[in-house]
Amino acid sequence: MRKETFFEFAKALFAIDSPTGYTHHAMAFLKEEAEKLGYKAWLNAKGNLLIEVDGEDSSYTKAVCAHVDTLGLMVRSIKGDGKLAFTVLGGPLLPTYDGEYCRVITREGKVYTGTILSNSPSVHVYPDARSSARECEHMEVRLDEVVKSKEETLKLGIQNGDFIAVDPKTTVTESGFIKSRFLDDKISVACMFQVLKELKENQLKPKHRTIFIVTAYEEVGHGNSWIPSEIKEVLAVDMGCIGLDLACTEYDVSICAKDSSGPYDYQMTSQLIEIAKEKKLNYAVDIYPMYGSDVSAALRGGNDIKGALIGPGVHASHGMERTHYDALNSTIELILGYLL
Repeated sequence: MRKETFFEFAKALFAIDSPTGYTHHAMAFLKEEAEKLGYKAWLNAKGNLLIEVDGEDSSYTKAVCAHVDTLGLMVRSIKGDGKLAFTVLGGPLLPTYDGEYCRVITREGKVYTGTILSNSPSVHVYPDARSSARECEHMEVRLDEVVKSKEETLKLGIQNGDFIAVDPKTTVTESGFIKSRFLDDKISVACMFQVLKELKENQLKPKHRTIFIVTAYEEVGHGNSWIPSEIKEVLAVDMGCIGLDLACTEYDVSICAKDSSGPYDYQMTSQLIEIAKEKKLNYAVDIYPMYGSDVSAALRGGNDIKGALIGPGVHASHGMERTHYDALNSTIELILGYLL
């Protein structure tokens, strides 16, 4: 039953475009879902969602966080032929965007579809079609509208600074995989909401008062830079990396000992490893040298906290990502073990 309800919720969340800086629709959906479960939920000034969960001990407050903002693009300028030049939001693996469908969202709320392409999109025409760099300067968005000039595109209401959301192409397979863009980190948000759901349904109280935080600007580095002052401990739930000499796989919950911001709290990390062992979870401990989390942002923001990082193993991060339900189930169980 957990598997079916989990994937149903995840697919609903993935269907809501939320490139970093344009997360209000996803946040509204999540706030409504939290309130349906009976939790107090509110948005702070920067647009992060906070959900309060009573604990057996209210004198000490923990936080569990994940981010709903995703990678994306923004209109940089409109070209003479009506196509769009763009700039990136976050750090997407741009070669994987070549040929992807997208949606251009205007400031008036109109949505136009299009395709992200190389400036040399045809092997029958361009000698550099295969070799041209897949970078912003060499790529563009072809709109699905009859536009042949900058003026005609402007008449649609499209302007510089409009958001471009990339189609996630979310698919759940019978073998238990979910493959989609933006598993980083919407799939962790889905894990958090499964925990919230099961706490309520089973009338379970965390050991300590806990604030679940869904952040809006993690992909650009400052998602969780401010948190309520009573929080003393933060567990970030974000994707685990796969590749090179890393131990994590698509079937594991990752426990990160160190990333680009330095080592995570020794006691918290050790506790999470012990919980994973006791619950016989699929887990891996790893170091991610090209990675930062919402705990990193909170520490750099000057918050007096200790922090740790876990998350489901995700293959091909910032590209066409994939993970397995085994990793998601282990992540849910590790969060529950940490709270209870």
